[in-house]
Formats: sequence, structure tokens, C-alpha cells
Amino acid sequence: MYISKVSLKNFRNYENQEISFGDNINIIYGDNAQGKTNIVEAIYLCCMGKSFRAKKDSDLIKFNEKFSNAEINFVKSDREGRISVEINEKKTFYSNGVKQSKISDIIGKVNCIIFTPADIDIIKSGPQRRRKFIDMMISSLRPNYLHILNNYNKVIEQRNNYLKQIKLDNKSIEMLDIWDEQLANLSNQIYNYRNSYIDKIKEKIGDIHKMITSCGYYQEELKLKYISTGTSKESFLENFNKSRNIDIQRGYTGVGIHRDDIIFYLNHKPVSVFGSQGQQRTVILSLKLAELKVVSDEIGDSPILLLDDFMSELDEKRRTVLLEKIKDNQVIITCTDKIDIKSVNKKIYYVENGLVSELPK
Repeated sequence: MYISKVSLKNFRNYENQEISFGDNINIIYGDNAQGKTNIVEAIYLCCMGKSFRAKKDSDLIKFNEKFSNAEINFVKSDREGRISVEINEKKTFYSNGVKQSKISDIIGKVNCIIFTPADIDIIKSGPQRRRKFIDMMISSLRPNYLHILNNYNKVIEQRNNYLKQIKLDNKSIEMLDIWDEQLANLSNQIYNYRNSYIDKIKEKIGDIHKMITSCGYYQEELKLKYISTGTSKESFLENFNKSRNIDIQRGYTGVGIHRDDIIFYLNHKPVSVFGSQGQQRTVILSLKLAELKVVSDEIGDSPILLLDDFMSELDEKRRTVLLEKIKDNQVIITCTDKIDIKSVNKKIYYVENGLVSELPK
């Protein structure tokens, strides 16, 4: 699959811009703060239903304008299509001109994987960032997962509200049975999804990492472990029951699938603690390449790769490995300098102050 065109209107610093992309390598370069990442952000927004960096949707609207619009035209082996999003007071998605009732209706129509320098936070930040990574990956492949996750979050909020009522208003503790039963059922579904896809990552990531580090003095062994508070409906229900008294005192649910984590081990040591900056970046590269392989296997096609200022984070060896692994995908690269990629099928664009110009190859 590939994106053939991106159209932007009042999006970030773009007033009115169309960009036609090739089906292999596309290099977008220019100085900082000219609008390169905004293009990648618009593509990601149309594919995944949300920005990977905006704190609120209004940030996507050009200054002094009242609305914003982004649209991608895509080509798959069996069809062509169009996804657009309009942002004003709210965010509205359209598929081939037809309004979609919810975000999950557009997720998975076009599969993309993004690499950014901030991805190192998957290693360095807390469990929430790692859960977000795996949840976004699963949602892009199984849109129903997002519905289950949203239901879980709603029930957690209801349970937390009732915990406060028990403490402050002496509400009946037995009423927690209603929420605990729902949470245990939803937790089991979420766990099964996560466990399945983390297993798929595990199958790929070790060999990929050994290949990337093979030129060193020794190969690094990379493994990951999924940490959850339960593995079945019964175990989740038991844990909710055990934590009731503590939860009432705290006023929130302290155990559950919303506390899950993924730990990365390099040569049997946690990468977040003992890994160098270079090792952590290599782990992220291995993780993203494993994600690429899993998604490709799942959809039977090559997802689109968005490399936002990521190439500059890699040395020549790791850049070579990356380019070899992604040669069959459409790749959209942003960078400050026009990098030299030996490919006969590439397009080059220069961005300056929100204007994109295609250059001769």
C-alpha cells in the first residue's frame, strides 16, 4: 500500500498544499520549524485518528483560522481510497467522502508505522508510554480492541467514583461486585490481545537485534517480558477483591490491566536502567522493525513508514540495516539535510515556510 497524495488546508503552518508521493522512498528536507513534521503528522492523523504530538486538536489549526483539513489518497492492491479529517469545534473523519461515526471506523484502513526521536521514551518513560505503544499497534490491526479499551476505561472511572462514595457516603461495598465483574471480563479480553501481540514481537525482535549489533565485539541479546496483574478473568476478579479495602482508602483502582508494563532486557539487564543512550536507541530500532514485520504479516501488505527526523539518530551501520529492512515499503522521511539514499525510485521535496517543492532526482 502507499499514499499517493496529501492535501492540507489551514493545517499547522500550511495554508493550501498538495503533495504527490512516490510508492517507495520520499525525502522531505529543510531547516527546522518549516513544516516537515506537520506533513508526517497529517498522515498519521488520517491513519490513526490522532496526532502523535498535539496536546489538543485546536493546535492543528493554522493561526487565526477557524478550521483545518487534512486528507490522504491511498492505493492498495485491491482498491484506492481517501481519508480526510476536518477540525473545528470537534474532529470529524470521512472515508471516501462518507462521514464516520467514530475514530475506530477509520483506524486500520491505512496502516502506518512511525519512527521519531521521541520513541526512546518507550524505554525511558513510565509504563503508560509502553502500554500506549502496544495499544496503538493492536488498535491499528484490530479496531474492535479500541472499543474494548474504551469500555474498560469507562468502567474504571465508574468504579473509582463509587469507591469515593463508599468512603465519603458509606455506600454499600457489595455494589463493587457489579464493576469488578465487568472489569474482570474486559481485562481478560485486553490481556489476551496484548499477550498475543507481544508474543509476536518477541518472535521477531531477538533475531533483528542480533543482526543490528552483529558488527560489535559481541552480539547483544534482547528480550522482553510482559508484566500483568492477571492472566485470566478469575485472576483479575480475585485481585480486584483483594485490593478493595486499599482501593476504598485511596479512592481509585490500584490494580488492573491499566497497570500493565513491558520490560526490555539487554543481556538479562533492564535496558531502562543499565542501557546506554546508544543501546536504548538500538533497542527502539529493533522494536520498530519487529513491529513492521508483525504488521506486514498480519495485513499481508507493506505498511507505510514515517521516519520523522529519525535517520539523524542512527549511525551509518544502523541506517544501512534500516534501509535494507524497509526497501519494499513506501517510506516518507523528514530530515534537515538532503540525505543520499541509493534508490532509483525516490522523490525529493524541499520545505520552506510551509511551502513544499518537488526537486529533480
